[in-house]
Amino acid sequence: MESGLLANIAILVLAGFVGFAVISKVPNTLHTPLMSGTNAIHGIVLLGGLIVLGHLEDPSVVDAIILVVAIAFGMINVIGGFLVTDRMLGMFKPRPEPVERDTDGRG
Repeated sequence: MESGLLANIAILVLAGFVGFAVISKVPNTLHTPLMSGTNAIHGIVLLGGLIVLGHLEDPSVVDAIILVVAIAFGMINVIGGFLVTDRMLGMFKPRPEPVERDTDGRG
């Protein structure tokens, strides 16, 4: 049983390194579409967590805490991701033309 835990931790660490290497190579122009795709994935994760929490008949305290934390983090990630995506897309909108003021002092 201990070797299974060690293997899972090794996979987690390696996945973290691979994820960091992949994300650090993404050019800035692709961050908005990547963020939108990630939001969709986290929405599915959030829905899955809610379904699992709803179908457990007698969850242990640890199971319930882990599911609630996962749902909370998923929700934070979805909301934050959409806010960041909206802000990044707002950078591509044209700015309104500035209103010219009358400089001769008559109004």
